[in-house]
Amino acid sequence: MAEVLRMPRMSDTMEEGVIVGWLKKVGDVVEPGDVLAEVETDKATMELESYQDGVLLYIGVKEGPVAVNGILAVLGEAGEDYKAALAAAESEAPAAASPAKEEAPAAPPKVETPAPAPVAATPPPAPVVTTSDSSKRVKASPLAKSIAQGAGVDIAMISGTGDNGRIVKKDVEAYLQNKPAAKSNGKEAAAADGAKSVRAFTLNPDTPSVDIPVSQMRKVIARRLGESKFGAPHFYLTVEINMGRTMEARKSMNAVAPVKISFNDIVVKAVAGALKEHPTINSSWLGDKIRQNGNINIGVAVAVEDGLLVPVIKHADMKSLSQINVEVRDLAGKAKNKKLQPDQMTGNTFTISNLGMFGIEEFTAIINPPDACILAVGGIINKPIVKDGELVAGNMMKVTLSCDHRVVDGASGAKFLNTLKGILEDPVRLLI
Repeated sequence: MAEVLRMPRMSDTMEEGVIVGWLKKVGDVVEPGDVLAEVETDKATMELESYQDGVLLYIGVKEGPVAVNGILAVLGEAGEDYKAALAAAESEAPAAASPAKEEAPAAPPKVETPAPAPVAATPPPAPVVTTSDSSKRVKASPLAKSIAQGAGVDIAMISGTGDNGRIVKKDVEAYLQNKPAAKSNGKEAAAADGAKSVRAFTLNPDTPSVDIPVSQMRKVIARRLGESKFGAPHFYLTVEINMGRTMEARKSMNAVAPVKISFNDIVVKAVAGALKEHPTINSSWLGDKIRQNGNINIGVAVAVEDGLLVPVIKHADMKSLSQINVEVRDLAGKAKNKKLQPDQMTGNTFTISNLGMFGIEEFTAIINPPDACILAVGGIINKPIVKDGELVAGNMMKVTLSCDHRVVDGASGAKFLNTLKGILEDPVRLLI
């Protein structure tokens, strides 16, 4: 009997998935565990497995977005009439956005000569760059594909520098910068030679704009952080921390540690220690109640090509600096390759966003729901400070705590920051 396959919900925030490509085609035999297609969610690119056997009779969307519970395909017996089952399912399923359907072979449609089209105000969009054979599909990020499409470039001509040869944004930009100019005739070449000095000081008025489709990840970032910023009353507390002793302690630790401890690892550990003393900060707003979380699970914001992901260090207060380092590096690598699993991105009770490595001295961050607070960490700046009545050089770091005023009051946030400051200015407290 024909079975209709629908788009599953692959993460807690997923509303639709984007079909990147099918690994099976109509007529192929499918067994349980076979990977049917690659699906890009708001957080990762995942494999869609089949849980049953049969023959792939119909593909609903070859490439593009499909709403959760939308129709993907039909499995059944070879030659089986699946249209009745499909029609029944279509009356219930949400419509996919801009579907590109591939059905079982049918008679060719009648060809008619269209009337001349009126002159359009703007040129039609460039065709989508695809490959006909799934075994020869080009591995490229959605952003790279969009930029190449907008520039009218066949993405298959570009060499990728990402993982497994994946083409990323910088590869397309490099190709466009080094793309050879089209051959010109003798008169054009002479004119070009005569105008070299003028071109050097003339702006190019014809540089095209590029419209970049909003990725699934960016849609979720926009929705969730918009809800947080305008739904939760934020207030901000900033403190400056002298990191001199922490820098000395890190140098000593890295002389003997099995892995190289980073300042971010130390901040994660120090935050976990401060949260144990201030459970109010380790809380969540649940609408009709406030939950003081028993576990300390710290989300660490990681910048990825299409946006931002927040892998979670579970039970951070119970882990050593070396364990935190290994886990952060592993999860950050998976985040950048879109290989994080849903359970590695959920359960956070507090979040840290560190932009210090980008030279940012101070910033504020938007709370990551359902947390009540997020800590924005700036860079360590060598600057003059007053110590014991004398002007000396100090290594100072600013951190800003964003608080949900429904959960946290100013005094509670200030006490937490004072505890965190005390730990980082006297890092031996990390051992207590």
